[in-house]
Amino acid sequence: MRLLPDSIRARALSTEELRDAFLVQGLFKPDTVSLHHVDLDRVVLGGAVPCGDTLSLSAPASLAAEYFLERRELGVLNIGAAGNVSVDGQRYKLNKLDVLYVGRGSRDVCFESDSAEQTAKFYLTSYPAHSSHPTTYVSRASVTGSPIGSAERANARKVAKYIHADGAQSAQLVMGVTRLEPGSVWNTMPAHSHFRRTEVYLYFDVPDDGVVVHLMGEPTETRHLIVRNEEVVLSPPWSIHSGCGTSAYSFCWAMGGENRDYTDMQQVAMGDLR
Repeated sequence: MRLLPDSIRARALSTEELRDAFLVQGLFKPDTVSLHHVDLDRVVLGGAVPCGDTLSLSAPASLAAEYFLERRELGVLNIGAAGNVSVDGQRYKLNKLDVLYVGRGSRDVCFESDSAEQTAKFYLTSYPAHSSHPTTYVSRASVTGSPIGSAERANARKVAKYIHADGAQSAQLVMGVTRLEPGSVWNTMPAHSHFRRTEVYLYFDVPDDGVVVHLMGEPTETRHLIVRNEEVVLSPPWSIHSGCGTSAYSFCWAMGGENRDYTDMQQVAMGDLR
């Protein structure tokens, strides 16, 4: 279980301490299901990279559960080559940027790639669930994405909502993908926070020689993290979340908490940032 510092403690952290607390690295390891249990609304983050063998999702000891989804729900996003996710014997094919919502009570969840040379990379986000909803496949093609921002402000991007109140239904998980247009580098500016939810950001499609500077912290006590490809930032409710890259990139945002209202956020005026 990863326990995060509060807002007061975060003000005094060194660079390495800040990274150790709020940055998750090394999720995607060949032939491995990697899991991180975090005290942000008890989210579990994971990566599954099946190469030659089929991988199964098991419950870590921290859940004290017979099986992983005994009391949880799960969002699966493929950021790699084509693969398959099987849920209680039902097989779902996921191409890049397809999503599968898996509801509470599903017992057997397995992952496989179509090719051992070009593997799938399944990003996993799971929150506790107080209700059960059906497993739902959402293709990239069916979620066109809403344009937002502008080239003039270097933040033209498309926000694709997969699991939300008007899409795939869930108990509390809200999940989607934002993709920046070529020439745009900023996301979520002006910045905001979520008092009633926590959020996790997976940055991907970041070039090998590129980085994203992720802004976090209280609006008047901002900090930053240097983030590279396929790394995750943890964002508690007291923290803003915004970022600027050295080139265009994509990120998966996932939230859990008291509601599933996508618009429930606290905007921070540009003049209030410090």
